[in-house]
Amino acid sequence: MKLKVTLIAAAVSSLILTGCNDSTNNADAHKIAPLEESALNQSPPPKVSKEMSEASKKVNLLFDKFFQEHLDRSPEFKTFLGLKEEYGKWNDLTPEFAQETHEINKRQLSELNKIDPAILDRPTQLNLRLAKRTLQQEIEAYKWRNHNYPVNQMFAIHTGAASTLISQHRIDNIRDAEAYISRLNRIPQYFAQLQDQLEENAKAGTTIPKFVFPYVIGDAQNLITGAPFDRKKDSPLFADFKGKVENLDISKEQKKSLINKAKIALKDNTGPAYKTLIDYLQELEIRATTDDGAWKLADGSDFYNFRLGFYTSTDMTAEEIHRIGLEEVTRIHDEMREIMRKVKFEGKLKNFFEFMRTDQQFYYPTTEQGKAAYLEKATTIIDTMKGRLDELFITKPRADLDVRAVEPFREKSAGKAFYLQPAADGSRPGIYYANLYNMDDMPSYQMEALAYHEGIPGHHMQLSITQELQDIPKFRKYGHYTAYTEGWGLYSEMVPKEMGLYQDPYSDFGRLAMELWRAGRLVVDTGIHTKKWTREQAIQYLMENTPNPEGDVIKAVERYIVLPGQATAYKIGMLKILQLREKAKKELGEKFDIRQFHNAVLANGPVPLDALEEIIDEWIANTRTPKV
Repeated sequence: MKLKVTLIAAAVSSLILTGCNDSTNNADAHKIAPLEESALNQSPPPKVSKEMSEASKKVNLLFDKFFQEHLDRSPEFKTFLGLKEEYGKWNDLTPEFAQETHEINKRQLSELNKIDPAILDRPTQLNLRLAKRTLQQEIEAYKWRNHNYPVNQMFAIHTGAASTLISQHRIDNIRDAEAYISRLNRIPQYFAQLQDQLEENAKAGTTIPKFVFPYVIGDAQNLITGAPFDRKKDSPLFADFKGKVENLDISKEQKKSLINKAKIALKDNTGPAYKTLIDYLQELEIRATTDDGAWKLADGSDFYNFRLGFYTSTDMTAEEIHRIGLEEVTRIHDEMREIMRKVKFEGKLKNFFEFMRTDQQFYYPTTEQGKAAYLEKATTIIDTMKGRLDELFITKPRADLDVRAVEPFREKSAGKAFYLQPAADGSRPGIYYANLYNMDDMPSYQMEALAYHEGIPGHHMQLSITQELQDIPKFRKYGHYTAYTEGWGLYSEMVPKEMGLYQDPYSDFGRLAMELWRAGRLVVDTGIHTKKWTREQAIQYLMENTPNPEGDVIKAVERYIVLPGQATAYKIGMLKILQLREKAKKELGEKFDIRQFHNAVLANGPVPLDALEEIIDEWIANTRTPKV
């Protein structure tokens, strides 16, 4: 996957969070209270001169102009936003297009560098800093364009294309249906560009790790299994298209004609494109190696340092992150021993881990009934939390939330759980996806923490509030800073504990297990990419130091290999939020209000951690001595 940090914030592209499962379309929707009170600015803004106000307005319009310039180059991001412009096209993956984008980024940065921050109001100064930072990172990322894996088991272009069609391409009329067919017909060109990119990367020394191929080849095969490719039940794309067209208010003849066109497109273009890609991947697999880690790439150390800086938004070194991970693992182990005593378990921590991995009381059966029960329970957890939001938040989003299972066509390779934010136009709710392919990888004692992380008060609150903000430019509304976003998600697992939730000690152990998991990531990610740990060494470390099932551990280690540095952001972000909260409590004393603190964290949109610290410092100062 190419690293995306442009002003269109492609970190939320279809390659990352996608999907909708026909078998779970009836999953409960969780309607969140509307924005009864907009608390985005708790203290009056400082007075600014007319000249400063006009200059700030012009600069913010420039940000939106730059955002639109990038948006116009991404049909898929338009679809993600609910726009139906260039609805029948895919993104351009050619080197020439990447070079053009690079030149645009340099030009935009040059224009921003000419702006004097002193003539702008405070919010616009922050916008300017973040815009320049984003463009600087994108310009540097261009240097590493051949160090990434555009096809991997987590986020792959060939499965992302299907997910875009299934979960984001709405069909409200005949024109929309024809655009869907157009995309089916354009897949050969799209995949040819992907294949060229994979070959260019391979020549530069970046070949997909060997373990990835069975996953991605299997996912590709799943998409061309079923009608019209064989005599089995409808394939995922054909079933999706037929279902959407059948819901149109048009004649039977028109429906039949559209479905027949889609059938021809699938057989003549989509199917052969997937088969060609599969053949190429099978050939590329022969060239793949098992010496995984960024260290093996050209200038791999510099590349990994860039990735750490990008994901954590800090200048922390790999060695510092590794040490913090080891310290946090030790601390959390001690807290887990307290749970052992509470449930009267006799033995060592490793014995308790084995008990939690293997005792069937903690696992739903891998059956339709077991999966339905899991989704129902997860829904109940979120509904309970929803009823207590006023204890934590002033501002609440309008967007609904669904809980769904990951679709069958990608559940074997997809991650454990993830969140897809709502469409900007309200046409799609926020979705918390749980991967129920193997229920042995989804222990019930982790269910509560997972629901809080992905749903409420985690990503759904965070990303929906950001999307509904009115006073920030679009590049920030759809921006993404992993340490901020995932740090909040991990923080959101802990906050319910302070509210008296996690009544079941085993669920509380699950909370600690998930925090331990993120601490272990700091150790393993840096171990793989700087200390030359093998896949097997990393698996062994997590098996010895966490209670997670072996299948979960294997999937995680393989994820860390293909996404260098990404997994370090969660714990680093959480630690910063906790540090800032403790600072605010200490300095404000009785004036500290957890709702106001959360508002200060969320109501300014996604920011890097250094900017978050400045925001909280300013909030502390304003709360201590309100402006008049």
